[in-house]
Amino acid sequence: MQPYKGRTDQSVHDNIKYIIDRYGKHDAFYRFKSSTGRVLPLFYVYDSYLMPPESWAELLATRGSHSVRGTPYDGVFVALIVEERHKHDILAGGFDGIYTYFASNGFSFGSSHQNWKTIKAFCDANNLLFVPSVGPGYVDTAVRPWNNHNTRNRVNGRYYDTSLQAALSVRPEIVTVTSFNQWHEGTQIEKAVPKKTVTRLYLDYQPNLSDHYLELTRQWAENFNKEKDQWLM
Repeated sequence: MQPYKGRTDQSVHDNIKYIIDRYGKHDAFYRFKSSTGRVLPLFYVYDSYLMPPESWAELLATRGSHSVRGTPYDGVFVALIVEERHKHDILAGGFDGIYTYFASNGFSFGSSHQNWKTIKAFCDANNLLFVPSVGPGYVDTAVRPWNNHNTRNRVNGRYYDTSLQAALSVRPEIVTVTSFNQWHEGTQIEKAVPKKTVTRLYLDYQPNLSDHYLELTRQWAENFNKEKDQWLM
């Protein structure tokens, strides 16, 4: 759920109602089994810090003025952590978890691999999901020319491997991938072949095959499932 002009707890409530009423019964609508055993829609709330926790609590806390909790519009709501202080706001806002989004290690507090153990410990202590986000690399200078210092080279897949290993080391319930097709930030993992236009050179995966990152993702997903089984034993 992206931010937009005039986003409030009431408008997000209306958004959730619309989404569930319109798409909630579709076979492709994703649901997640929560810690309470309920199977609920999973919502990622981007730039959640733009609204104060008091406003989110009206929507996500049990006693909120228009709470979705225990209603047909309940869900698992995961907020974005950028700065360290956001973890306390996320908890106070009534969210169910935290995700990091950015694919550039060091871009933010949340996206820095070295901080994931600390964030996971905070989440465990407060019954929150921790959802680290991994990516194959990062380069957004085509749209943000000033941001070259956050560029991360793919190193033929080794950066992706390092990110995934860092994520799995904290034993998360979920890992998200940033991204499938965000070409303007250089984080895509979808099939890619060399392509050049008048204004842009699109990155490809040579000398690897066009599906190199999809194949890496498949392998790591299999490893993740095996490791999760071992954690639960």
